[in-house]
Amino acid sequence: MAPATDTHCPYCALQCAMTLTPVAEGAAPAGETPVTSRDDSPEASVAPVQVAGRDFPTNRGGLCKKGWTSAELLRRGGRLTAPLLRGADGELRETTWEVALDAVADGIRRTRERHGADAVGVFGGGGLTNEKAYQLGKFARVAIGTSRIDYDGRFCMSSAAAAGTRAFGVDRGLPFPLTDLDDADTILLLGTNVAETMPPFVGHLAGAQAAGGLIVVDPRRTPTARLTEDGRGLHVQPAPGTDLVLLLGLAHVVLTEGLADEGYLAARTTGLDALRRTIAAWWPSRVQAKTGVPAATVRALARRLAAGGRTFILTGRGVEQHVDGTDTATAAINLALLLGLPGRPGSGYGTLTGQGNGQGGREHGQKCDQLPGYRKIIDPAARAHVARVWGVPASSIPGPGVPAVELLQSLGRAGGVRTLLVHGSNVVVSAPNAGAVRRGLAELDLLVVADFFLSETAGLADIVLPVCQWAEEEGTMTSLEGRVLRRRRALQPPDGVRDELWILQQLADRLDAPSTWPVDPREVFDELRRASAGGIADYSGIDDALLDAGEAAYWPYPRGSSGTPRLFADRFHHDDGRARLVPVTPRASSPERPARGAGPDRLTLVTGRLLEHYQSGAQTRRVPELADAQPVARLSLHPATAASLGVGDGERVEVSSARGTAHATVALSRDIRPDTAFLPFHFPGDETANLVTSDAVDPVSAMPEFKTAAVRVRRLDPQEAG
Repeated sequence: MAPATDTHCPYCALQCAMTLTPVAEGAAPAGETPVTSRDDSPEASVAPVQVAGRDFPTNRGGLCKKGWTSAELLRRGGRLTAPLLRGADGELRETTWEVALDAVADGIRRTRERHGADAVGVFGGGGLTNEKAYQLGKFARVAIGTSRIDYDGRFCMSSAAAAGTRAFGVDRGLPFPLTDLDDADTILLLGTNVAETMPPFVGHLAGAQAAGGLIVVDPRRTPTARLTEDGRGLHVQPAPGTDLVLLLGLAHVVLTEGLADEGYLAARTTGLDALRRTIAAWWPSRVQAKTGVPAATVRALARRLAAGGRTFILTGRGVEQHVDGTDTATAAINLALLLGLPGRPGSGYGTLTGQGNGQGGREHGQKCDQLPGYRKIIDPAARAHVARVWGVPASSIPGPGVPAVELLQSLGRAGGVRTLLVHGSNVVVSAPNAGAVRRGLAELDLLVVADFFLSETAGLADIVLPVCQWAEEEGTMTSLEGRVLRRRRALQPPDGVRDELWILQQLADRLDAPSTWPVDPREVFDELRRASAGGIADYSGIDDALLDAGEAAYWPYPRGSSGTPRLFADRFHHDDGRARLVPVTPRASSPERPARGAGPDRLTLVTGRLLEHYQSGAQTRRVPELADAQPVARLSLHPATAASLGVGDGERVEVSSARGTAHATVALSRDIRPDTAFLPFHFPGDETANLVTSDAVDPVSAMPEFKTAAVRVRRLDPQEAG
């Protein structure tokens, strides 16, 4: 029997620590009942390893439902174990690796010859290890020669990243260890529902709850918002899409009532005068008219934040996934700077990364405008450094490409992407305006998907490549706090499954690519370290021995240093060491944001996650315990809204927007505003929430407008409801 293996959860960026212990074939773990496959396929009846929580600073031994059930999918759920090739009859059939890889390479060559290298696109994922994210970016630029690479983190973190970069000069989700929150007096959570998305995080809110200082801003009374009840804090419920106005109002009170940290502002920031001029227009009563938040609440909240205790401001996707998401995140940073929080011991500002490697995935080359180490691809010095590591001329590295939404909009079009390689993403469900994405995929000359299940996107592919899951691979991940962690192999993958590093090496060889293409993740990480050296996200001082010893490795970690658990203690990352206060103002009203009081026939749809599911649901919908708890997409409506629409609890409805329609089952809830509807985004087919979301993007970050879609809701008759 193999020994137990210490590793980390495959899901969110909290990266909870766990231990995997092999289970004897045909036996269930002690105290458990064997679980049979939902599809009655001849797969193992129990998970091949038993999961146990492991003591670690972020999760302290706890796991959520997703973590506890994560091992079930290692041998179940329709696991792919052979490459699939679509035949002339339109059906996917198993083939050999040799045939599949030859077909991929031939397709890439054919597209390059006919349309140029930029007609080949690569779409990555925020769940790939650092090694795979790095090698995928290198493969796109060196082996294919394309600039058309981006990843699904563009849907998740790009606005927060853009705001952090322009204010601080660096983008690290939490610039302090998560445990710093434990002693907080006040924590302001904006647009994040951690009680469902990363439940072990809630333990770090206990100090603020005990002090009555947990403040949650969300248009829904989520499980996180309920943590404020019984005197433990405050739930603020603004109209969807008005967070920017609320933040401007809070900053107005801080400045006009003399609550700002003037000494900090003078010593550590620039731009205060310009900020004062824009803030002056947002007095509390005006904010109330725009957001629905009482003026008295705006004043009380500002005073609480400025009370001088241990205060943190944290943002999430709810305030960032908008066409003004960068400006909204910037407004939150401005408020934090006015209060003197960033870099102050026991206080700070941060943003909560969602995907497992959302932080590391964007640091080392999956983004269209970046090279490893968070280097700008347009910087000649950065290009020269990376080219030396890769052993290629700097001139051969393509320039910046286009961000994810624009890349997907170009699929199959003249001058756009004709061949697409997808790694670690399910764009048919997760991308905005998903119907248009599906139509674009159908126009491609070649679609190649690497996945471990036949996801909705893989089901449309011409070639499907079966790859390793988390417990079958070695590598590193970077958590939401910028800590680099070891992912360890606990068992060998099934026969026929291959690691993506091997796949990239095989394709690079077939394409006669320059440079070297190691398949050992330790060798890839060593190259990544050298490529990142001197960059903003410098990993050069991190090695396997350090990680295996359990050392806390927070980047930047230059060679010879001990890492950087806390950023900004002495200076920010701009050349002058100062943070930038960046004035922002609300834009003209968007058609996606109905005016207050517009009526129940025109609602604002908010999308988000459920406790039981993760991202597109491609994994969690295959776990019986999770799928049975949340088997369908439920549209949350206020009872008064539902009554005015003539729909009842449990009825099937159509949700429609300018992009398309989705179907859902009504769930009545007084936890949502009457002008708002909520739909989770984990479901496929006609229940895909992103069929109605907009692919309009933030002009700075290129993040799409997921969180506010103007929709109409109508009851489906029995025939339509199926």
